[in-house]
Amino acid sequence: MIARDPDLTGDLAVRVGPFALSPLDHADVADLFGEFSDPQVVEYMDIEPLIDIEQAAEIVRWSANLRALGAGIRWAIRERESGHWVGTCGFNALVVDRGRRGEIAYDLARPWQRRGVMLQILPAIIEFGFGRLALHRLEATVTPGNARSCRLLERHGFIQEGVLRGYGYWKGRYWDQIVYGLTREP
Repeated sequence: MIARDPDLTGDLAVRVGPFALSPLDHADVADLFGEFSDPQVVEYMDIEPLIDIEQAAEIVRWSANLRALGAGIRWAIRERESGHWVGTCGFNALVVDRGRRGEIAYDLARPWQRRGVMLQILPAIIEFGFGRLALHRLEATVTPGNARSCRLLERHGFIQEGVLRGYGYWKGRYWDQIVYGLTREP
């Protein structure tokens, strides 16, 4: 049986405990800029701290284009009651042909770090990937040194599969990436 294409249309809102996830849009630009301009937040990410709000707008446009192509989705995470910005999460890439896999990623604004937010949200992302998107495999890459992200993934069943040496180039140098994978049981 051939699996259906990922459905990234319609209502993609996800509610997880006290948090609401909704696809990134133009209304999120200022909050995204606030988060991604913090050097501590982007320490292990493949970007420099943002210095111009237009850079955040470009990330939102990238996210909208990704979704329009059916190639991924990035959600804004907000606290449901207050509407306060928490961070982002989602699928930075979806591969359907010959794979049925998705690359997950997540980040949190500094005030929300070390508070168990992703412990609550990651299971919903996993369910969305295996359920609505009918993926067989989820992947994540982690920059060495980001031990909290490694522990989070391992706590939710991801297996460290190896290290891609010199995999990416950002911030003026090449970076290794630790590869984690989780497959849906047949």
